Amino acid sequence: MSENVILVEKKGAVALVTLNRPEARNALSRALREAICETFDTLAEDESIRAVVLTGSGDKAFTAGVDLKEAGQTGFALGADGGNIDMAKSLGNYPWPIIGAINGYAITGGFELALMCDVLLASTNARFADTHAHVGIVPGWGLSQKLCRLIGTSRAKELSFTGNFLDAETAERWGLVNRVYQPDELVPAALQMAEDMTKTQPVLLKKYKALIDDGFAMPFGDALKEEIRRSAEHAESVSAESVEEARKAVTERGRTLNK
Repeated sequence: MSENVILVEKKGAVALVTLNRPEARNALSRALREAICETFDTLAEDESIRAVVLTGSGDKAFTAGVDLKEAGQTGFALGADGGNIDMAKSLGNYPWPIIGAINGYAITGGFELALMCDVLLASTNARFADTHAHVGIVPGWGLSQKLCRLIGTSRAKELSFTGNFLDAETAERWGLVNRVYQPDELVPAALQMAEDMTKTQPVLLKKYKALIDDGFAMPFGDALKEEIRRSAEHAESVSAESVEEARKAVTERGRTLNK
């Protein structure tokens, strides 16, 4: 790649991944989309990393979406790229938690990238917008299905049909983001949450994420049955001694947090 469009910094068992095109509001050029896929595919094979924080450089934008200037020159159809560039697949296949630290604008394709994360935190600068209908395209990275499941069909239709911006505080109230922070507090808070997640038993952390994601795609009754099946399957590998050790660790953690 001719430019360093993505930065990766490892902090213990957490990787901080930063979209690095601040001069273009971190617009998703083909090079950046490819770098995102390569980064998550590589991190998936890195046994030292068990959580990722994804954010954008600068304080203006997480990402303003697909690079429309580039798209106008190359004829990119603004849908799924196909081939080796499939962000939804790379992030969807990542086995550990992904925390999106939304530091600014997350527009259209950028909104879709945010929705590929497991947990969203936002700064007071964050703004979300879906302008697919305004630019004459249909989303291809999951927004039409994920957004309505997160905030409800009516609110999702409001955002997608109007193209209006959603501020961080309203996004928190609607359940799109978990918490809102001052800009300088956002990434540290996301890193701390990611570190807390990595303290969970590694096998359980990976299994639990898969259970939630797989069940989310099923009818409710089938998902309950799948939970029971996987619970019984996992129980066969658990000993009384390991349960007692885990109980002691949880009790000690509770005492520490309550001091």
